[in-house]
Amino acid sequence: MAGCAELAPQKEQAPGDAIQAVNRHYSEAIDLDGRLSVQYQQNGQDQALHGSFRWRQTAEHTSVTLMSPLGQILAVIEVDPGSATLTQSGQAPRVAHDVDQLAAQSLGWPLPVAGLRSWLQGFGTDARGKRIIATPATKAFTSNDGWNIEYVSWDESDPAQVHPKRIDLQRDTEQAGNVKMRIVLDRWQAR
Repeated sequence: MAGCAELAPQKEQAPGDAIQAVNRHYSEAIDLDGRLSVQYQQNGQDQALHGSFRWRQTAEHTSVTLMSPLGQILAVIEVDPGSATLTQSGQAPRVAHDVDQLAAQSLGWPLPVAGLRSWLQGFGTDARGKRIIATPATKAFTSNDGWNIEYVSWDESDPAQVHPKRIDLQRDTEQAGNVKMRIVLDRWQAR
């Protein structure tokens, strides 16, 4: 009998509202593989970095491996509650409490690891403190820490796991000028 019940029509909402018609859930544990392109400035000179990354996340731990276009490991970032470690080839590991500050100091450009835990899945908090659940209809929002986030494309091949396919980020910084980042997710797995 429940199968024959009529569903109440959904209230139409503006993109970016916390409640969306598409039913999506945040996953504490995900494994992602993708590509990364970053444009930034260093010592007044334009710089660009292209490569790939592996992202492994659980409720208590995040591991990010940045690789060159040829697959050489450039940096590994490990984040646990209250501590972050960044290791680069030929250098002693660096440890700090703030993973985003550690990444910016070590890499020379900001990598918002803390925000990406949510943004890679299409979730976030905007500049006004409002919770965002992005959908394929959502185009962009500005995060509470100043990143402009645009969801350019989505993978809708599995209706049970609709997720971002390409995300563009932009932020003006003192350290690295106007930083532009393009993230393309090639493999997505919720655990």
